[in-house]
Amino acid sequence: MAPKVLVVLTSQDKIDATGNPTGWFLPEFAHPHEVLHDKVSLTIASPKGGEAPLDPKSVKMFEGDEVSQKFLKEQKALWTNTHKLADMLPRADEFDAIFYVGGHGPMFDLTNDHVSLALIQTFAAANKPVAAVCHGPCVLLNATAPSGVPLISGVGVTGFSNAEEDSIHLSSVMPFMLETELGRVTGGKYVKAGEPWGEMVVVGKAAGTGSTIITGQNPASAAGVGKAILKALGL
Repeated sequence: MAPKVLVVLTSQDKIDATGNPTGWFLPEFAHPHEVLHDKVSLTIASPKGGEAPLDPKSVKMFEGDEVSQKFLKEQKALWTNTHKLADMLPRADEFDAIFYVGGHGPMFDLTNDHVSLALIQTFAAANKPVAAVCHGPCVLLNATAPSGVPLISGVGVTGFSNAEEDSIHLSSVMPFMLETELGRVTGGKYVKAGEPWGEMVVVGKAAGTGSTIITGQNPASAAGVGKAILKALGL
């Protein structure tokens, strides 16, 4: 039977400080989906359930990206009728890995989401892969191993860089800078590509568990995260 991957999308549809629309980022779901969908069974969830907001900027920015546009046209059912994240908690043992799609939305609703943190701890305690791309790694900042140590303490990770955030002029409206916080919690183990927007995928072992932690820096890293999930599942 195909392994099952739980995919988590944000429910946050606007940036608090400006009211501008946000959500999850198109290529960061489209490209991993392209890599994964033939080989694993995907279940999609979000904190509120129902329709998870797609960031309209990502549709515009990636209008020339064939994989993203195909996904947009053909897979809408995946994000318009998501499961409620809380309903997934009692079903966590059904899944073989968990993957968090990026976009600015997760910075607001998933960083401190108690259900999400409980899910991550459950997956990590069961030595199952935990993956996230771009802003998605914000979900790891407050996650702990069963012993109580931060899950990414001393673990190599990546995520959207400060230079990338600055370049799109959103640093001032973010609740925190992801690169800075990942560096703090990991004890200086944050890494990034040589150039902003370059591909960077980092695979490490969680602190206190045998769980594989997979992180990707930005949209260019999304397909690589999908491939790393397959590898972690032995596919």
